[in-house]
Amino acid sequence: NAFDRKHSRRDLQSGKGLHGGLKMVYLLLGTGFEETEAIAPLDLLRRAGIEVLTVGVNGKTVYGGHGIGIEADITIGQMDLTDLEMIILPGGLGGVASVRANALAMNALRFAWDNEKYVAAICAGPTVLADLGITEGKRATCYPGCEDGMGGAVMEQGKACVRDGKLITGTSAGCAVAFGLELVAALKGAAAADVVRQQIVIR
Repeated sequence: NAFDRKHSRRDLQSGKGLHGGLKMVYLLLGTGFEETEAIAPLDLLRRAGIEVLTVGVNGKTVYGGHGIGIEADITIGQMDLTDLEMIILPGGLGGVASVRANALAMNALRFAWDNEKYVAAICAGPTVLADLGITEGKRATCYPGCEDGMGGAVMEQGKACVRDGKLITGTSAGCAVAFGLELVAALKGAAAADVVRQQIVIR
């Protein structure tokens, strides 16, 4: 089912600031997702005026690994990849397993990469990208202990997040703010990320 933009959050008005045209950013939420890794980047992106739609992989209401329920903006079947600019995958072992088990979610990640869009994942999420061959030969990071699932990625130790072209990976929940700011920088530039960084007052 194609997503009807007339019913999107705030009609996606703030999303029009991306490179002059309407661009879609999707955040995948599978049951058991890591809440901090989803909500922190989501908040930072919206602070930067980037409209992000949360996508329920297992239905409209999705519960994270710590029992926090989120009502997604749309379900996985309502995604419209026509104007896709970025797709984001939080970690959390349950959430990652949910995405792996969903053909539509996996196809969306593959589609984004094949069409040279931004693909971002954090914690255990990058291992899903490795399954799809996306991280092969690319610089990346993941949650410590998940490296065996990263295939042929060139792992960078001690980094909160790593950006290699259109691939952005983050290490853990503790790195969610740095990860989110990197997503803002990718979409709207370093200056926009700096504005958000100042707003939230990092010490």
